[in-house]
Amino acid sequence: MSRAFDPTEQLSPAVETYLLSRIELQRCLELQQRLIGQIGDRDDGQIALLLCEHPPVITVGRGGSPGEIARDNRMLTSRQIEVRWVNRGGGCMVHCPGQLAVYPLVPLRWHGFSVGEYLERLQAGIVETLDDLAIRGRTRPGRFGVWGRTGQLAAFGVAVRNWVSYHGAFVNVCPPMGLFRLVEDDPEPDARMSCLVAERRGHVRMTTVRATLIRHLTEAFGCDRYHLYTGHPLLRRPRDDCEASAPDGLA
Repeated sequence: MSRAFDPTEQLSPAVETYLLSRIELQRCLELQQRLIGQIGDRDDGQIALLLCEHPPVITVGRGGSPGEIARDNRMLTSRQIEVRWVNRGGGCMVHCPGQLAVYPLVPLRWHGFSVGEYLERLQAGIVETLDDLAIRGRTRPGRFGVWGRTGQLAAFGVAVRNWVSYHGAFVNVCPPMGLFRLVEDDPEPDARMSCLVAERRGHVRMTTVRATLIRHLTEAFGCDRYHLYTGHPLLRRPRDDCEASAPDGLA
């Protein structure tokens, strides 16, 4: 028997989820900067979750170094891959189609999350997503990310401004793995980048990963519902209207 609706019952905040398809990194960074202010000004704890793929680009976080990037400038030039310095944790990362970029903008103070707890919840949501896909993801002590038997499946690079999280995690679903040779990071075999297709030894649909991840992240952040949108209204406005006062830099 269904339970009667109680109008006085408090609902948890919704996770407003935006499917942005393939979008240039710069436009996505500008959108996040704009949303940080909007979310920080709210008093209802609402979370924004941006899911997208990027054209090929290398980003260098606060823990990264240009020395980690393969010194074959002709390859970078011929593939038209730019290198960006960004204000997030983590080192050098390759982004490309087939990799799901996951950008949760969470008002941490409203939810009572420390930065460490937020990262643990984000990591747990991804591990549970892979478990639903019959992929055993594991974590490593002292590091945030998700690994499998073939290598690292998801990398983390997070930032916080005014107690709102931005940047996020990057799940390799079915990217062209040759691009990851442009970044020379951890030499350990199980730490090298891999993807869900290699881990599962079979096809993995990006749409299935997205749908499963939305559900598990909603639960991981302590919310009971999400709303799903295609695109974002701010992306339909003139480009200058989305620009932040201090966007991440261009190398």
